[in-house]
Amino acid sequence: MEKLFSNEMNMLKALAIMLVVSGHLEFSLLGMFTPYSFQLALFFFISGCLFKDKYFQNIREFIKRRIKSLLVPYFLYNLFYLGVTVLIFNLTGKFWGEPISFKNFFITPFLNGHQFDLACPLWFVTQLFMTMIAFLFVFIGLKKIWDNKFFHLGFFTVLCLAAIPISKIFALTPLLLVLVRIMFSLFFVYLGYFYTNYIKEKHDIFTIKWFFAVVALQSVLWLFNRDYDPEHGIGLSYVLVWARFDQQLIVPVITSITGIWASLFTVKILYPYFKNVKFFEQMGNVTYHIMANHLLVMYLITAFLLYINGIPISERANHDIYWIYNPVQTTYVYFVLTMVITTYTGVGLKKLKAVLDKFLQKN
Repeated sequence: MEKLFSNEMNMLKALAIMLVVSGHLEFSLLGMFTPYSFQLALFFFISGCLFKDKYFQNIREFIKRRIKSLLVPYFLYNLFYLGVTVLIFNLTGKFWGEPISFKNFFITPFLNGHQFDLACPLWFVTQLFMTMIAFLFVFIGLKKIWDNKFFHLGFFTVLCLAAIPISKIFALTPLLLVLVRIMFSLFFVYLGYFYTNYIKEKHDIFTIKWFFAVVALQSVLWLFNRDYDPEHGIGLSYVLVWARFDQQLIVPVITSITGIWASLFTVKILYPYFKNVKFFEQMGNVTYHIMANHLLVMYLITAFLLYINGIPISERANHDIYWIYNPVQTTYVYFVLTMVITTYTGVGLKKLKAVLDKFLQKN
């Protein structure tokens, strides 16, 4: 059962990263759920699903593991994208990022993670690190006050719901922005923990009644959707990195929950058919590398398409980092190529790391 759960979680991670990449291409893999409406909440949820009670007894080991798995590769990528950004600047005259400085290299990653545009999706990594450390300590404190799952769920729910109005009432300084994101995200980490420990094996939440209930609720939420008309706000979508919830107060929380349910349901339906497809297994194992490299791959695809169509690469500098060439015809080509290239790049990097680790152990 543990192996099955692990494999399903791996497929859920694969779906989550595909949702992120498709979102950056401005289309949705799950029709009723717009890009940016729940994808990052899903990643926090997965982290909660994988959280173990043993970490309560070994805080130092937990922090050490998170530093090794999240921050060390983050700053290696930060160094790599510093080089890539400088190289592109020398070739095109466009610097995709903030000025090079000690603050932007070491501090900005923990504030907004947008020091280098091509690596900006990695802002989530440092946010995940801070959120998981906060989750561990808050959870320990809550258990000391009252070791009751509904008390814990209520506390994290209140934190999440309070985050949105706080982001509207107070000026969002860099530190307050981090705090708001942590408050919002902690709920979804605990929701993942709650699902794994109290729901998954005890309650069936994927019945036909649940299906129609979620579809009905999401249909009602569409009444608030304005994603098709940016002048009226982003509707069901929200931009967590900047705590942009526009005119909504509760909708971002609800659509995150329904989106997470839809993702779990999708995996439950598709897992028997795709469980032996190695590509999806590999994708789920290298989501970090896909998150890190997909904008660079899109940039290179765009440069190639501009070249073969006789358009100077300088045209790329006139648009933001998410711009792609002729999206009406090319969006899905971008998606497929990006998922394939970044997945196998990640697989290659993991193999390289294994070889280096083996070499270092021998020496």
